[in-house]
Amino acid sequence: MPIVFESPESLSEHVGTSLGTSAWVTVSQATISAFADVTHDHQWIHVDQERAAASSFGSTIAHGYLILAMLPTMVSEVYEIQGVESGINYGADRIRFLTPVPSGGRIRGEVSLTGVSPTATGIQINLSVTVELEGSQKPALVADVIYRYGSA
Repeated sequence: MPIVFESPESLSEHVGTSLGTSAWVTVSQATISAFADVTHDHQWIHVDQERAAASSFGSTIAHGYLILAMLPTMVSEVYEIQGVESGINYGADRIRFLTPVPSGGRIRGEVSLTGVSPTATGIQINLSVTVELEGSQKPALVADVIYRYGSA
């Protein structure tokens, strides 16, 4: 259940804190293959199950950008801001793909609020997101991302 902020202004008091963690989600081979089709990235480590099984990966692995593309869903599970008209992904300051996510692996995102600043039309928030891979000591991905929200 997401934490609900009653207004954009109420975010400021939470800078420097964890907002929460999303639910676990399984990254299936079907999802990996569909992402390969959409992006035209059919590199064997993503789609050739037999070859990937014989590699050092031991199975196919998800595209790093697939995991990155899953961040907005993870983030939306963690918090909600009332009193805004719109929200957009504004960008990222830092992204690192640290551990490959194998087909069938389970991931979740831990979201921390690192900054809040006003914009001409609302607010900008900076988040640090760590995508955990179940059973791994190292995260799959870490990213510093930016969202902008327009006032209602």
